[in-house]
Amino acid sequence: MHTDGRWIKDEAGRRLILRGANLGGSAKVPSIRAADPRKVSFVGRPLPLAEADEHYARLRSWGLTFLRFVVTWEAVEHAGPGQYDGAYLDYLEEVVTRAGEHGLQVFIDPHQDVWSRWTGGDGAPAWTLEAVGMDLTRLEATGASIAPDRVDHPLPPMIWPTNYDRLAAATMFTLFFGGDHYAPQLEVDGEPVQAFLQRHYIAAMAHIARRLAPLPAVVGFGTLNEPGTGYIARPNLASCDDYLLRCGPTPTPLDSMLCGAGHARRADYYELTLTGPRKTGRVTVNPGEERLWRDGHDCPWERHGVWGYRNGRPELLRPDYFARYLGQPVQFSRDYLKPFLVQFTQQLRCHAPQALFFAEGPPRGEFPAWTVEDGPNVVDASHWYDVMQLFLKRFDPRITAEFDGKRGHLVLGRRRVAELFARQLAQRKSRRLPTFFGEFGVGFDMGNGRSYRSGDYSAQSAALSTYLDAMDHNLAGCALWNYTPDNNNRDGDGWNGEDLSIFSRDQQHDPSDIHSGGRAVEGFCRPYARAIAGTPRRMNYDRHSRRFTLVMDPDPSVDAPTEICIPRHPYPRGYAVTLSAGHHVRDEANDRLLVSFPTSVTRAVVTITPAEKTPWVPETA
Repeated sequence: MHTDGRWIKDEAGRRLILRGANLGGSAKVPSIRAADPRKVSFVGRPLPLAEADEHYARLRSWGLTFLRFVVTWEAVEHAGPGQYDGAYLDYLEEVVTRAGEHGLQVFIDPHQDVWSRWTGGDGAPAWTLEAVGMDLTRLEATGASIAPDRVDHPLPPMIWPTNYDRLAAATMFTLFFGGDHYAPQLEVDGEPVQAFLQRHYIAAMAHIARRLAPLPAVVGFGTLNEPGTGYIARPNLASCDDYLLRCGPTPTPLDSMLCGAGHARRADYYELTLTGPRKTGRVTVNPGEERLWRDGHDCPWERHGVWGYRNGRPELLRPDYFARYLGQPVQFSRDYLKPFLVQFTQQLRCHAPQALFFAEGPPRGEFPAWTVEDGPNVVDASHWYDVMQLFLKRFDPRITAEFDGKRGHLVLGRRRVAELFARQLAQRKSRRLPTFFGEFGVGFDMGNGRSYRSGDYSAQSAALSTYLDAMDHNLAGCALWNYTPDNNNRDGDGWNGEDLSIFSRDQQHDPSDIHSGGRAVEGFCRPYARAIAGTPRRMNYDRHSRRFTLVMDPDPSVDAPTEICIPRHPYPRGYAVTLSAGHHVRDEANDRLLVSFPTSVTRAVVTITPAEKTPWVPETA
């Protein structure tokens, strides 16, 4: 595969629309936990080798042939700086090889959420926080992070993204991307902190690339999932910046820094509502006045003059410290993310010269301007979610909310909701690079778990179908978040209370049926044009009639057929094909239709319908 303008193409020159899933949610957490974070193991994540054939065959049968394969920095280098887990790398090589044997293609996703498991997410090893002086045992007490699995009281749903704005993750991302500018006095073993963190991260991912790039199934590598901006470009540290991430206790950046230094501070408390966060009161953060920083270490932001003491009282000294550098305003994606992406792709190309690189900007942020001179074969791997469904755990195709950064505005009516989703995706598409939506999905814990008890996933099916209609409208490749092989009713995906897996062991009532355990399959299992020998103009699918239509302009210079993936699940009694011209060949073994057109044809239409006009009752469990 290679990029050509705004498309990914194969060796024959066909435009590719890649569809698949993320594998998987529980890859964020160790398979073997230990009190000592250096002694964990991720062997068996995302799936045990003994189960690989089962899960790969199921994904393949649903037409999900392109996998975003989740790995973490912690999984590779948890034992300490420069100490790599050979058993995990051996496991990765074998489990990815198995994927290729099932006809699946893979790109490796170096995943993180809000920096690490110790800051309420996943990704970086614990020693990265210790290297800059943080005490892991005081993160929650000082309000530096909220880790749902380490607190003994109920928390609001979806509170974990707010950790991006809390002291621990915000500090680590600032040091990782901008330590040279904003913390030049901070070194780790004599090395500038930014160089120390980036060097170890890239080296760990290079170890993976060295092992996996030669495998036929591997077509590329991600760069860093949903990178946080930290404090970089914050205009005022005395106020909260991201309105949509206000949930639970919401200290300002300054208050977070002071809490880390051992002060108790009052903070606003927010709850999520239909139209956005709503302030419901105030609470005290760090009431015990504990100190985040270990003996011999201090707050790097106090050391660099961001805040200090006057007359014995803490005070903000430079409110716009992170908004400027050398007197000039900064922009995160241009000034900090892009240099990292250039360095990352250059170093991994030494081991994977033909690979695609699926790069990401910050959540809801801009992807940096990119040209071929910055590096070839780069794909914008943006994410998209229906924010109201994700945060409020409800879906109605007749109502949603559009957020402008401050408040939500209700959108009413099926047509307007569908148009909004299609427009949002169009706005996220890159103007210069191919765009592959690396994540989208729906929660299966809507209605307080009623779906588990009834086996009724009609709401989730409607949601996924609506989202994929928007993807089809934009002729976009995408990967569902997610397929978790060990999902269950009690733990969901096994991370932060999330439950977005399209498969669950607890709903697998008939292990002999490959579809058993699938959830809302009729919502996402559909035909799509995977490789187009020409220019696609329109692609759409009606899940009720199961009618698929592709309109395209054939390119006679492409010496390969157009390939349409047709999973069997929507067509249990077979399907019929209608062509405006040309001929087709059914490749039943690989669930695909190969279509060719005469060289004289300039506009072609392919239509697929059920072979029999009989009622279809989709499986719901």
